[in-house]
Amino acid sequence: MTDLSEAEIQEIVQRIVQRTLGEQVADSEQSAGISAIPSSSDDAGEPAPKNRRIAIAADHGGYALKENLKPFLQKQGYQIDDCGTHSSESVDYPDFAFIAAKKVSDGEAWRAIIIDGAGIGSCMVANKVPGVRAAMCYDHATALNSREHNNANVLTLGAGMIEPALARQIVLTWLNTKFGGGRHSRRVDKIMDIEKNR
Repeated sequence: MTDLSEAEIQEIVQRIVQRTLGEQVADSEQSAGISAIPSSSDDAGEPAPKNRRIAIAADHGGYALKENLKPFLQKQGYQIDDCGTHSSESVDYPDFAFIAAKKVSDGEAWRAIIIDGAGIGSCMVANKVPGVRAAMCYDHATALNSREHNNANVLTLGAGMIEPALARQIVLTWLNTKFGGGRHSRRVDKIMDIEKNR
């Protein structure tokens, strides 16, 4: 955050407040029987892809949160591709993080959500997969920033760090935030150039 200007920080805070208020309205609409509809456009005003499939994966530490998020995402109108694990039995997070991230890289999924105990290891794994820009998010600000400034296409969460209610809010913010484009496009291009030129 050190390279953000004061104006950029204030803009992020204002957007978080607006989104929080918007979610409160959405919550009241859902309680009245109105379901949320995914945003109709994505990245910098471009039409959203027809593929609204989300790959979701977890290790044993993230299994319960993965199972909690699946019906929530389906209620939002997303198709879910569950990449495992399928129990709380101990497994190695790199195996499952790679499967979900590769689905984004190969175009089989629009986005991916990967969950382990802290979210850090899965983020490292996902960022090794070509074309993936994974972000570990733990609040509204990081979810918003990772999409608006960095055009993240994979979200990682730490099940041991956040409660399910906050995880759902982070996921909703992350999925509904458009990439800002403009100066951010140049910076994201530079990120991808590192991958191409190594």
